[in-house]
Amino acid sequence: MVPISYYLFLAAALFCLGMFGVLVRRNALIVFMCVELMLNAANLTFLAFARMRGDSAGHVSAFFVIAVAAAEAAMGLAIVIAVFRSRGSVNIDEIKTMKH
Repeated sequence: MVPISYYLFLAAALFCLGMFGVLVRRNALIVFMCVELMLNAANLTFLAFARMRGDSAGHVSAFFVIAVAAAEAAMGLAIVIAVFRSRGSVNIDEIKTMKH
């Protein structure tokens, strides 16, 4: 059996990697992927604690995080596609307003 500390260390590493990507990268699609990485790190933490405690509260929380991530991806990608069609770029530095 794998100790819970391994799961938590992996989740922390994934979260830091995602946070680094959000702070450093300028492409909107890569920023979305990094946000998804951070949400998956949160899911891993919920599931690790659910396994440790032996209850299903962590599973329910992970389910809601997945639902929020799906909604975020759908809305975010729609906005990115609309911005790309109107401006020809998805660079965050070039997007200052939603007006064109």
